Amino acid sequence: MEWNGNFSTAEELMVALRAGELTSAELTDQAISRIERDDPAINAICVRDFDRARAAARAADQARARGEDRPLLGIPVTVKESYDMAGLPTTWGMPEHRNHVPAEDAVQVSRLKAAGAVVLGKTNVPLALQDVQTFNEIYGTTHNPWDHGRTAGGSSGGSAAALACGFGALSIGSDIGGSLRTPAHFCGVYAHKPTVGLAAARGMVPPATPAWPLEPDLAVVGPMARTARDLALLLDVMAGPDPLTHGVAYDLRLPPPRHDRLRDFRVLVLDEHPLIPTGSAVRAGVNRVADALVDGGARVERHSPLLPDLTEAALLYTQLLFSASAARFPAETYEQLRALAAGLSEDDRSVDAARLRGVVLSHRDWIEVNNGRERHRHGWRQLFAAFDAVVCPVTPTPAFPHDHHPDLRERRIDIDGVEHPYLDQLVWAGLATMPGLPATAIPAGRTAGGLPVGVQLVGPMFEDRTPLLLAELLEQKLGGFQPPT
Repeated sequence: MEWNGNFSTAEELMVALRAGELTSAELTDQAISRIERDDPAINAICVRDFDRARAAARAADQARARGEDRPLLGIPVTVKESYDMAGLPTTWGMPEHRNHVPAEDAVQVSRLKAAGAVVLGKTNVPLALQDVQTFNEIYGTTHNPWDHGRTAGGSSGGSAAALACGFGALSIGSDIGGSLRTPAHFCGVYAHKPTVGLAAARGMVPPATPAWPLEPDLAVVGPMARTARDLALLLDVMAGPDPLTHGVAYDLRLPPPRHDRLRDFRVLVLDEHPLIPTGSAVRAGVNRVADALVDGGARVERHSPLLPDLTEAALLYTQLLFSASAARFPAETYEQLRALAAGLSEDDRSVDAARLRGVVLSHRDWIEVNNGRERHRHGWRQLFAAFDAVVCPVTPTPAFPHDHHPDLRERRIDIDGVEHPYLDQLVWAGLATMPGLPATAIPAGRTAGGLPVGVQLVGPMFEDRTPLLLAELLEQKLGGFQPPT
């Protein structure tokens, strides 16, 4: 049988490899040829590692010939540039670190290799991973495969674009402000933001930062793929805490999905946020998913008094997010921002004010914000006693045109012809991030102009398999990933 593995799923490729219908060496050569042919126009793969990939593929074929079998044995994959990978640069797009080459693999890179994956290279990121777009001075701009004048999203934009173009079957990314979910939404692929703490993140650190087993607030690492089942396959490889802090014998068993049929699911559908409007194209995507749920017999509600207050949630998220990001600010910058924050009116409850307050939170104030987070977590537990998942937007719009204005505060996002502050689009990502909930981004059709639109399925804490299974069932109804045309 003659195989073209470029858009095949990892699951399909594993079946073919096990049956001897193709080799990993053949698959890897196909992927490399496709990258060499198509990536110059996209710029998704910023660091190529083709020689080692070919060697790993040959080793995978030899291992299979000896009777070995591992979850990803021989499958070509990519890795977000921000993960340490021995012998390759990890820069986070920062020019001053363009020559930083770590000596050890991040724990997730080690897990990929242990599972038998063949790493083709690293995917592009925004400067310091702090943007909804993917561009930096070292590697340039990653373009959306559906429209090269638009962003692929960020910060895992290179990974999403690579998957949409058929550059490997799987990729790994990270998420604190939608960095897995937004690129998936913009590029028409799948991504899963795991429950906070589910997957170890050691070695996914800024360059020249010690790769200690820290547990960063809000941030997670997670899988990206072209199908929901492939997401679950890769999550099984990634899941588990750091052995340096929990011991190598730690056994993590996620609960099974709550249901295996659409008609048994209870779903809350949201398409409005009090702080930012939802664009018509995204609203249509949410409604397509809602209609598929209803058609499949699921119980669908549009409102619930159990839903935690979305305005308060967004303000708590914003303060926690910017408190974490400001920890590395130079002292002079921090003092300037503290002076600005001191000038805020006490009754200013805007998202912009929350950003500024978050940057300069004292430990005492951070504890109070964190208490608010715990109150919201309790509210989500109550909601998930009545519902199994929440469907909502990832961002208010599909992929937007490249905007490289150096000051994010000066950028604007166009929502149906009306401009809004650029960073306000993060409030939907924060819905799941602030309380640490799992969220699966899935394709939900295309706009009239042909751009992908996605939604996210938010699930109960540590019940990641529930939104993943719901994603799989919806894929059967909606059609899932389609290659760019």
